[in-house]
Amino acid sequence: MNHRTKPRQTDMATFALSACNMIHFPLAVLAYFTLLTLANSHGFTADLIHRDSPLSPWYNSSVSRYDRLHNAFRRSVTRANHFVKPIITSLSSSSSANIQSRIISSAGEYLMNVSIGTPPVEVLGIADTGSDLIWTQCKPCKQCFNQNPPLFDPKKSSTYGSIPCQSNSCTYLEEASCSTEDNEGHETCDYSYHYGDRSFTRGTLAVETFTIGSTSGRPVSLPKILFGCGHQNGGTFDESGSGLIGLGGGPLSLVSQLTKSTNGGKFSYCLVPLASNSKNSNNNLASKISFGSAGIVSGAGAVSTPIVAKQPDTFYYLTLEAISVGEKRLAYKTKSSPNFEDDVAVAANEGNIIIDSGTTLTLLPPGFYEDLESALEVAINAERVSDPKGILSLCFRSESDDIGVPVITAHFKGADVKLQAVNTFARIEDDLVCLTMIPSSDVAIFGNLAQINFLVGYDLEERTVSFKPADCTEH
Repeated sequence: MNHRTKPRQTDMATFALSACNMIHFPLAVLAYFTLLTLANSHGFTADLIHRDSPLSPWYNSSVSRYDRLHNAFRRSVTRANHFVKPIITSLSSSSSANIQSRIISSAGEYLMNVSIGTPPVEVLGIADTGSDLIWTQCKPCKQCFNQNPPLFDPKKSSTYGSIPCQSNSCTYLEEASCSTEDNEGHETCDYSYHYGDRSFTRGTLAVETFTIGSTSGRPVSLPKILFGCGHQNGGTFDESGSGLIGLGGGPLSLVSQLTKSTNGGKFSYCLVPLASNSKNSNNNLASKISFGSAGIVSGAGAVSTPIVAKQPDTFYYLTLEAISVGEKRLAYKTKSSPNFEDDVAVAANEGNIIIDSGTTLTLLPPGFYEDLESALEVAINAERVSDPKGILSLCFRSESDDIGVPVITAHFKGADVKLQAVNTFARIEDDLVCLTMIPSSDVAIFGNLAQINFLVGYDLEERTVSFKPADCTEH
């Protein structure tokens, strides 16, 4: 096997997918792709099942809803490593498609439903807006974690094809190597991909047909999707899963691969509240993720902010200028100091926060968070107490759902997003309500609780993220 960091470029691959061999953390969004038949369609729908939903194979009925929330909060803290390590590494070195997929929510992370190959085979993967590479465990498995679903066998698929070592697609991998393991003795492109929790996958970069259901009831066939056929995989993966679906901003993600076929790489989602008070509330209530024309977020109430180009290009960087508590505006800053001159005000620094659907909590710089916490403590007339789990910083004793939480507005560049109580506070015990934002010195993240009941749209060509208030239980 000939190892090198970057293969020589040729023009042999026609599909642009990019990924970096960055450190990622996979516990974000699970995608469960159902077995579907091929059909010509401009749209598709797949169920996204939250990892803690009764529909999830990971669901544990013996765990209370409060414990599920706390577990999701803990994963938010751990997931920060998923973003921090790649950032440090980087600093040092046309059809009008209407594609829609259902998302099921429970405690902050989501699962999504695809079939691979011809004939199609069900796989269960972790869908992650903070990762690029799509991969599943494949036969032959040199080192694999135990999984309940059958392993994908590329030899049994008529549409599987390995990527040549010298192809353009292989150059998108930061770490790649050449091997002669295909049937004809040709050199194939092998990948190595690592995650922040030390999980990993190694295997062959290949193309395959993905089949996904559509809202019209007619499944859509997506040919020649670049993905990793993993022959060595390990770490913290659950036996119910079999891989990962990358939905990040880099060229190797599913979103980037669908750019031409989905009206310019547009997608959006609408996340239902974790405990909805609507008449349709139930554990099986689904959110939706939409691609293409159906993913456009526009009309009355919609606001847009630029996606900032930074490395790694996997992550979606936005610019947060301030947060308001009622009428009190708090400027974004990175640290706390007795002397204002010593504070690092970074509102002018573009790309100071990452938007991520796979992180439950919102993480803010300590000094900025302290200002927010102080303003909320003054505004809310309730007894302040400590989180018994020690994760959240601002908690109040109250059995009432109305503790007088003021409107909190996130002032992104060009977009004011008004957050309601469901976006900022959560009941973690029968008589305890806590702010779902925490301080973080390492990375700022706009998490998924803050995005509940918004249509959140990503336009990879216009380089914008849009927000529009919505009742996501009706979408």
